[in-house]
Amino acid sequence: MPQPASSFSTIFSIAFRSLFLARGLFSILAISWWIYYWSAPFAWSPYGGIIWWHAHEMIFGFGLAIVVGFLLTAVRTWTGVESLSAASLFGLLSLWILGRIVISFNLAISDSLVTLIDLSFILVSAAALSYPIIKVKQWRNIMFVPILLIFALLNATSHWAINGNQSILAINSFHTAILLFTLMVVIIGGRVIPMFTANGAGCKKATPIKTIEVLSILPVALLVFFTFYGINQLKSTTNFANLIYASLAILAAISNLLRSIRWGIQYTWCNPLLWSLHLAYLFIPIGFLLLASYSLDLISNLSAAIHSLTIGAIGGMIIAMTSRVSLGHTGRSLKVNWVMGFAFALVFLAALIRIILPLALTEFYLQSIIISGGMWALSFLIFLIVYATILLSPRVDSRRD
Repeated sequence: MPQPASSFSTIFSIAFRSLFLARGLFSILAISWWIYYWSAPFAWSPYGGIIWWHAHEMIFGFGLAIVVGFLLTAVRTWTGVESLSAASLFGLLSLWILGRIVISFNLAISDSLVTLIDLSFILVSAAALSYPIIKVKQWRNIMFVPILLIFALLNATSHWAINGNQSILAINSFHTAILLFTLMVVIIGGRVIPMFTANGAGCKKATPIKTIEVLSILPVALLVFFTFYGINQLKSTTNFANLIYASLAILAAISNLLRSIRWGIQYTWCNPLLWSLHLAYLFIPIGFLLLASYSLDLISNLSAAIHSLTIGAIGGMIIAMTSRVSLGHTGRSLKVNWVMGFAFALVFLAALIRIILPLALTEFYLQSIIISGGMWALSFLIFLIVYATILLSPRVDSRRD
């Protein structure tokens, strides 16, 4: 058995260790605080206001930081080039923590300084990601750098909007960031889920069908673009524009459902590290169908579509991928027990409750927040308990991190 190690060199030997730990802890604290506020409202005025804080911190505080941890870990595998030293990773984590503090507690500093502190994490991460890719001219993966820069632009827009009392623009920025996250899941999921399924389940890897691949990605990319104009704004302009938006969402739903069915979900039920990836991806077509239904006035709750993507697809993919990466990059077997299977299931149940309860019983909207949030917090608490020692310990094999 490896002995737990908490040395600076181990924790900051590679991006995923400190970033996954810190972000997992933050997601528990942020959602627990959110539940507590709605259960027993109290005087609290974070930077940007309570609603802005929740959306911003779960998107740019939690979600984007996990993406950075994954990309900075993956880029070393892709290129064989070290992008950040242990000291640099410590500095990057410190930037992220400082951003969470100045936003959550609304300290007596200028709005411009808060924005600069918050954006610095994304910009430094984009620079760290671009260096090894450019050094070895691996242009296939350079697309993730402009994606991070677009996230930075959307984050900056959300700051500028809330400070200029333009709450609609802030909401549109958040919705666009969520669709951009979904696009990343579509792109990365299409690369890794068929491969992981074939390797882990012993089945034949699905051969991509070019037409389905294009129709799975292109409509989502177009939805990212149109969403910045505003989902509700499109509904209030012309029926034609709204119909185009709904059609793109339906096309994205159908193509991504067909795409995922071909990956072999039927071979994965004995392996939580596999079925969790497949179930998370299934929330993408669900989310797009709900988005189309909202655009066509078939449902009145946009939150159902948004939380299908954020909790089910993005949250589910995050906990599944961080579990897998944490095992694989520490030299451990890619196996988890029923405890982590239960944690995965909690995230998907949280998504279903947050989607179905407000749609079926509108009077239980507040209860859906509390129950769903509780399941989310418990899921990531289990992740921390199971993976803390793994993330704080050296690799179990002789390889270097």
